[in-house]
Amino acid sequence: MKRIRLIISYDGTNYVGWQVQKNGLAIEQVINEHLSKLLNEDITIIGASRTDSGVHALGNVAVFDTETKIPPEKICFALNQGLPDDIRIIRSEEVSLDFHPRYGAHSKTYEYAILNSRVSLPLTRLYADYVYYYLDTDKMRRAAKYLLGEHDFTAFSSAGGQQKSMVRNIYSIDITEETDILPKAQAPLHKDDFSPKMVRIRITGNGFLYNMVRIIAGTLEKVGMGIYPPEHVKEILESKDRRKSAPKAPARGLTLREIDYGNLE
Repeated sequence: MKRIRLIISYDGTNYVGWQVQKNGLAIEQVINEHLSKLLNEDITIIGASRTDSGVHALGNVAVFDTETKIPPEKICFALNQGLPDDIRIIRSEEVSLDFHPRYGAHSKTYEYAILNSRVSLPLTRLYADYVYYYLDTDKMRRAAKYLLGEHDFTAFSSAGGQQKSMVRNIYSIDITEETDILPKAQAPLHKDDFSPKMVRIRITGNGFLYNMVRIIAGTLEKVGMGIYPPEHVKEILESKDRRKSAPKAPARGLTLREIDYGNLE
């Protein structure tokens, strides 16, 4: 018996999320079915992060145990032959039998993308939120600083999560903007317009509560639009009241980028 770790990338648009559910097709279900067929074994993978419906991933992690004689590093290539185009195994490798993807992770990194433009763009509609009003990223950065460190993030979590503790540690929040998303010839025509940009909120922490990153993104959008002053984020955090924070931003803008296991790897 050996344990295989998979690094998985997927477009979550057409799925009900990572975890197997009764109301639709899940990414976990698709991989289980194709692995079982490939290896001629009853395979059930264990995933590191249960992403929601519509959320994407560049580097989710899962493991499974198998008796196969296929070299571990070649399983990804064989599995990709049968998987749909919106799911890909980036890497497969053998790990120790006591390695668990959900426990022992040093950090997780998510990125939330926001198209800030007067006109939406078809090529970003599945992978970014769309905000019509100008976003002041300097204000968003000032607001984000209040979230750094270890805090009770009850105000930034939706009901229904299964976590026992609401305390999480945010190591970093980086907010960047890309301004070259359109050719210069398509620059705004009116004096009150602004140049379109893609705003990216990249957040790394030791873990995240249910919908936490999407609620943080929605709240920072309100700051960027001038609805909340940056200092209001501190008040929201200290209130421990979900009603004080903004609605969660749409799932399509969120991507799980990486899970870091530190020296456990």
